[in-house]
Amino acid sequence: MKLKIKQKLGFIPKFKYLLHSTREYKKYAYLSIVFVLLETVLECIIPYVMSLLIEVLQGYIDVTVTDDLKNAALQSVLIYAGILLVLGAFSLLFGILAGRMSAIAATGLTKNLRVDQFKKITSYSFNNIDKFSTSSLITRQTTDIWNIQNAFMLLIRIAVRAPFMFVFSFIMALVVATPISWIFLITIPFIVIILASLIPVATKLFVKLFKKYDDLNELTEENIRGMRVVKTYAREEQQKKNFEHESGIMGKGFQKVEQLMSAINPSMQAVMYLSMTLILFMGSIMCIESGIEFGAENASFTVGSLSAMITYSAQVLSSLMMVAMVLFMIIMAVPAIERVYEVLTEVPTIKNCDNPIFDVKNGDIDFINVSFKYREDAEKYALANINLHIKSGQTVGIIGGTGSSKSTLVNLLSRFYDTSVGEVKVGGVNVKEYDVKTLRNNVAMVLQKNILFSGTIADNLRWGNKDATDEQIIEASKIAQADSFVQTFPKKYDSWIEQGGVNVSGGQRQRLCIARALLKNPKVLILDDSTSAVDTKTDAYIRKGFKDYLPGITKIIIAQRISSVQDADMIIVMDNGEINGVGTHEELLKTNDIYKEVYDIQNRVGGAH
Repeated sequence: MKLKIKQKLGFIPKFKYLLHSTREYKKYAYLSIVFVLLETVLECIIPYVMSLLIEVLQGYIDVTVTDDLKNAALQSVLIYAGILLVLGAFSLLFGILAGRMSAIAATGLTKNLRVDQFKKITSYSFNNIDKFSTSSLITRQTTDIWNIQNAFMLLIRIAVRAPFMFVFSFIMALVVATPISWIFLITIPFIVIILASLIPVATKLFVKLFKKYDDLNELTEENIRGMRVVKTYAREEQQKKNFEHESGIMGKGFQKVEQLMSAINPSMQAVMYLSMTLILFMGSIMCIESGIEFGAENASFTVGSLSAMITYSAQVLSSLMMVAMVLFMIIMAVPAIERVYEVLTEVPTIKNCDNPIFDVKNGDIDFINVSFKYREDAEKYALANINLHIKSGQTVGIIGGTGSSKSTLVNLLSRFYDTSVGEVKVGGVNVKEYDVKTLRNNVAMVLQKNILFSGTIADNLRWGNKDATDEQIIEASKIAQADSFVQTFPKKYDSWIEQGGVNVSGGQRQRLCIARALLKNPKVLILDDSTSAVDTKTDAYIRKGFKDYLPGITKIIIAQRISSVQDADMIIVMDNGEINGVGTHEELLKTNDIYKEVYDIQNRVGGAH
């Protein structure tokens, strides 16, 4: 039993951790709590003052009372009415201030949480990113944060207000009408039973629903990214059905939640009305038995007392209903809290050493007994027994079939992953000893599916060097064979690129990404199949530009076409995560069966055309 309770309350330390993100908004949360308490105290005093007002009003309208007593009663009416106006005005003021302060605190918390999550995600290595899907991270930044915001706002308002309202109202009810306060002992357990029976069911439903959010976002993202493929294969109707199915599952889940919520409110209101009916019944009997005439010496229970008791009973029971609402919001927020907590506490596997090096001397590269696997529990190494030495300024080609770990090999150079065994050196220094930013600025990588961001062409190229001049941009673009098509655009380098670079062709996008990498002026330049979308003539021009203008930079070219690497100083043949052969084009044609087979196939295909 203790273990189950501990598991259910396990979100509390996680929520406390997230609350660190309130930072500069913490004072607003505290102010909100103070104003809520003041508002609650005044709301509990008002019914008592109201009961006194009713009693003096009763005396004022009593025909048997003398004029002097009526005048005294009138003065008391005016005094109590004034007190009620003041209390009501301050209660309203404190309520408004509490709402304002809680809104600032809650939105401030979620703003900081989004920023903290984004900063954390940008610090991740590829290993960390592999643990989360894109759709899941988007859900954590949107829906999950929204649920945390609602829960936090309710906590600093309703969760503070409800227990204090319950305690204060209960005490005041005992003071005003002790003889019939036993009614609460009958009605309150009913509400507790209702909540205890429905909340566990709601918890399970919400956990399932948040998992479905990820699935729905993933399906949406997949279809938007793959819209061209969907239309190419005329699969629109099928994808609509798939989305409708997933959306239908979520709809049914929320329908169950709404049914639960709709069952709770009427049930609790029924208990409240039962309580009020009992109070009216018992209170009326006590009023009659006590004597309701103004000034009756033995009037132990009056109409004013009955009025106050009804109000306090409503406040006691409504505070329990508020607790129910808070509990449901917390239930909704628990999965969100846990998911955001996972992102914020994920420890990046790649980080700087204690005294990092901030200078890369040259482009020398060494792989020394390197083996690598993506997960510690993986049975097989993705790379095994890699030993290589590449001199600074050399051009190195890498050839191999799909799944031969070509990209994995070069990812170790930029420390997107760390080796499992052995060490990788750049400029004679283990890459783990460099400042990560310094290393990645000196080892530039251009991917096959590199991304351009919304902005002008110049803006995108300056990702490589934010201080690059127009002349440097044009020079890098000429080497990358991008300047020729950029000059055809009406605004040239000020032309707008849509998100993802969808308004330029694949080959143009690759050439712009190469130019962007060149602006970093790196010691090592890696092209990971990044000329696959350009024609062989343009590919040849790019390689010629590298040779003529970048003689001091180590160039690593991963390619499927042998024509892209046959002029390289060294060609590495990868097979099943191991180096199958190393040599020049001529040497490998004589000594390496894999290389010769690929060359023969490509030449036959080329000859046929």
